[in-house]
Amino acid sequence: MRFEFSTSNRILFGPGTCAEVPAISSSLGRCAFVVTDSQERCSTLVNGMLRLGSKVELFIVNEEPDLELLLLATRISQKYSCELVISFGGGSALDTGKAVAALMTNPGNPINYLEVVGAGLVLEKPSIPYLAIPTTAGTGSEVTRNAVIAIPEKRIKVSLRSPYMLPQIAIVDPELTYSLPPSVTATTGLDALTQLIEPFVCNSPTPFTDAICRDGIARVSRSLHKAYENGQACNSRQDMALASLFGGIALSNARLGAVHGLANPIGGMSHAPHGAVCACLLPLVMDTNLRALRSRAPDSPAINRYSEVSRLLTGEATATAETGIEWIRELCRSLNIRPLAEFGLRADDYMTVVEQSQKASSMKGNPITLTNAELLEILVGAT
Repeated sequence: MRFEFSTSNRILFGPGTCAEVPAISSSLGRCAFVVTDSQERCSTLVNGMLRLGSKVELFIVNEEPDLELLLLATRISQKYSCELVISFGGGSALDTGKAVAALMTNPGNPINYLEVVGAGLVLEKPSIPYLAIPTTAGTGSEVTRNAVIAIPEKRIKVSLRSPYMLPQIAIVDPELTYSLPPSVTATTGLDALTQLIEPFVCNSPTPFTDAICRDGIARVSRSLHKAYENGQACNSRQDMALASLFGGIALSNARLGAVHGLANPIGGMSHAPHGAVCACLLPLVMDTNLRALRSRAPDSPAINRYSEVSRLLTGEATATAETGIEWIRELCRSLNIRPLAEFGLRADDYMTVVEQSQKASSMKGNPITLTNAELLEILVGAT
């Protein structure tokens, strides 16, 4: 057995922890570059920082980051000599801030550091101090070492990735998720579930990630639908915030699989939110993986792991792997998850998605290598 485990340098979790950020940030630098997707929701944080004498340069992100956005944000941060970066928002705000903090110390065109479309150069210097404050419960970006960047002209998404990109401090305050609309609660929550199941059944799990995946899956099982029905359900919101955190830690220290291998090219070709894509794909990928494993790798430990996922989801000691798949299908129906065709994915895109997914780093973690025909079957089922 050999594995590595790393995460954010410091994690603060719990209701009200966001109130501690002004004091923390003032100890790290005098001028903060604050990236957010909601100026209104961020106002309490910013006003608290200003009262303590910090300077704040606010940057609003309304879409997934691309190269143009990163260059603009980095130039503004440099112009005001910002000494730290704080992200307050969903996955796009967190990924933007994470990338800016890295580019502040690693000059040049960001494309040079990107996977797939760039030169894949290594980030040689640590980022400036970076604080991540998620306001959704799904991406786990507050504890991951990569930022997803859109390349619109190529209709794909790729990663800027480095151990230096792990946030210095992650502040996870479940109270920030209380106002999420049901649709966002659903898609981000299913993203969190996917990021707990895939590392658990991947081809390189670890004892650390197994433990947090088991706990996280159980929390999603008992709390996602309750949070969807009642956004003010404190215990359910706390469960989902913790499950999201665990999913981010798990994917950073184990691997993902075919859901995420397919999701990134789909996201580049459509306007589907990442969580919605994962929700559509998850039960189909689980079913396809199980059939492939039983046919081509009947001794794989992943088969028993799928059964354990089912027991965690249903609470039934005798649940089969198929029971868990049906449980997820029913959850998706009850959360009103829409098929991918409604987000613009076309049949003409299928083979491009399949080809790009086979090159994705996430696909390399799948418990069995899927054929193009199997991936195509998944896409047809998801649309």
